[in-house]
Amino acid sequence: MPAPDKSAAPDPIIQLIVFRLGHEEYAIRIEQVKEVTLTPDIARMPKTPSFVKGIANLRGDIIAVIDLEERFQLREATEELAAHTYTMAIEAKDYTIGIVVREVPQPLSVPQSAIEQTPEFIQEANIHDKYIEGIARINDRIIVVLDMLKLLTPAEIMQLSTTAAS
Repeated sequence: MPAPDKSAAPDPIIQLIVFRLGHEEYAIRIEQVKEVTLTPDIARMPKTPSFVKGIANLRGDIIAVIDLEERFQLREATEELAAHTYTMAIEAKDYTIGIVVREVPQPLSVPQSAIEQTPEFIQEANIHDKYIEGIARINDRIIVVLDMLKLLTPAEIMQLSTTAAS
């Protein structure tokens, strides 16, 4: 009787938070999300990119709030956000930012093997945009998995940190 194959490790389960931008589904790993809340009042800041909606007070912390639909050019800059949106607080080592989404983000558990590498032509077209971790295919759904910690350039992070501090 052959010995069981010990090299076939179980497929690890990845916890994602799924949200909609435009008409597409995106996700980030749950460990990158500090909290989800109704979007607080946002104070507009001068001399920031259009996708930076401003700063907000989130439980005593002043954070920069960004709009990924605008950042990814999935919506016109002149089109306003809905009256009620949600903000996901994303925590990195040196900063916390808020990401505005239109609907309540939903948790989703997927096997690691369901997340495929980003096709090479997309990586080459977005050589400076390495924030796409992969593409998750779940039944008939296609979900773009983002690495939020790579979303902003170092210069943008410095600008947002300065904005939130002022």
